[in-house]
Amino acid sequence: MYKNFLMLLALLAGFTFSAAAQLKAVKAKNGYSYWVRTPENINKKEKLPVIIFLHGRSLSGHDLNRVKRYGVLRAIEKGKDLDAIVVAPQTSNGWDPDKVIDVLDQVLKEYPADEHRVYVCGMSMGGYGTMDVAGKYPDRIAAAVAICGGGTASYACNLTQVPLWIQHGSADRAVPASESKKIYNAIKKCNKKADATLTIIPGGTHGSVERLFHGEKIYDFMFRYSKDS
Repeated sequence: MYKNFLMLLALLAGFTFSAAAQLKAVKAKNGYSYWVRTPENINKKEKLPVIIFLHGRSLSGHDLNRVKRYGVLRAIEKGKDLDAIVVAPQTSNGWDPDKVIDVLDQVLKEYPADEHRVYVCGMSMGGYGTMDVAGKYPDRIAAAVAICGGGTASYACNLTQVPLWIQHGSADRAVPASESKKIYNAIKKCNKKADATLTIIPGGTHGSVERLFHGEKIYDFMFRYSKDS
């Protein structure tokens, strides 16, 4: 009986990645250092979606703790429960889509992550970064949410391949809502039927739209999509 009990424990240990939610800091010599947060009781045989969060300029630098000040990790800290692997890299000077994908590839190697359900979201500079990652790698991103940012016009046609929800506050003084409108219009000009939605939030400021990460809507939107569907 005791031997059977030990065998059962060993079997459970093999299937379960962690008994509790974990937040791990990964320091990189080259490329981006990042946080990776895993939910409770990961089963190695059950692949989970991946949410990549890209921060704004104010959290740039080399202190990973800054990245927890707002966004997806902050929402989790406040009690939001996400059944997903959350990846939050840090940049010191703008977002390079290639380096973001390098982080993703590392996570896909080390965790039971679903490569068909990779989502990217961000705000401010991270909103621009979100659009650039989805624009340069539309084959890798299942859906994206860009908040109070903008985008690179040369990626507009590539962005028609990725479901997008672009949101911006009407009272944003740091990054005007016209930036989101420009990239949205460029996407629609390339393909009128592109799955892109632009939401202008009445009275929303550059900081107040951070509350979107604490709600359900942006996650419900992203989780509807998969690259294998």
